[in-house]
Amino acid sequence: MDQSLEVKAGSRKLAIERLRDFFVASVDAAAASETPFYHLVLDRVFPDDFYAAMLANMPDASDYRPMHGRSKGHDLADGTHTRVKIDLFPEYIRHLTPEKRAVWDVVGRALCSTAVRDAFVRRLAPGLVRRFGDRYADVGMFPIPVLTRDIPGYLITPHTDTKWKGITVQLYLPRDRSTAHIGTIFHKKLADGMLAKDKQMTFAPNSGYAFAVGTDTWHSADRIGDEVKTRDSILLTYFVDAGALRYLRNRGKRLGNFIGSELRNLLP
Repeated sequence: MDQSLEVKAGSRKLAIERLRDFFVASVDAAAASETPFYHLVLDRVFPDDFYAAMLANMPDASDYRPMHGRSKGHDLADGTHTRVKIDLFPEYIRHLTPEKRAVWDVVGRALCSTAVRDAFVRRLAPGLVRRFGDRYADVGMFPIPVLTRDIPGYLITPHTDTKWKGITVQLYLPRDRSTAHIGTIFHKKLADGMLAKDKQMTFAPNSGYAFAVGTDTWHSADRIGDEVKTRDSILLTYFVDAGALRYLRNRGKRLGNFIGSELRNLLP
């Protein structure tokens, strides 16, 4: 790993800042598209050597916990969860080995930075204006970065994200392009109200996409086949953080998830 990105105790602050700045530059350089809704296509999100370190320090299967929400309805017949996660907050990753914790702590802190949030708000302005109006930049956004893992059998049907969310970002983490066909699908609504597949993201290493959540941001994922071992990615979701209800809800969810995570780690 390049010296400037070494993740040692004495260099953590520098590593976070440099990763943050690299990520902001990637967001600023991302290609924008208007169809079927305004979105960004991200490329080379992380420095190459840091991306390699992330892949080398992926958590063990036992480190993940079930993902709730829509994905819970797609568990296998034997109860196996097809999507699991690890929240990339310090209090969640503290049970990882020191080497893995060092890497993912830097990733989580960099993604939660104000500079990264502001970059997404700046680049996704057309979509945010449609929802929040001209004062979109004043709307609070609460970041939650989650490392997710999908296995064969996982799928999610076309949907728009909940109104609690303001921005959705997914960062793909494959080792190569052998499963490029399992990227997220974007849909457009036809005149008769039916949904049609418009385009599909390429599940390529160190890439991703982002969009401002709206009533037209229909997206899905086809069922993952047996040719796929795992579909690893980071979901960086910005929850709307305006008003007392949302403010308390966002922090309450983080606290509740932490308690659940701790209880899980106490069980044999």
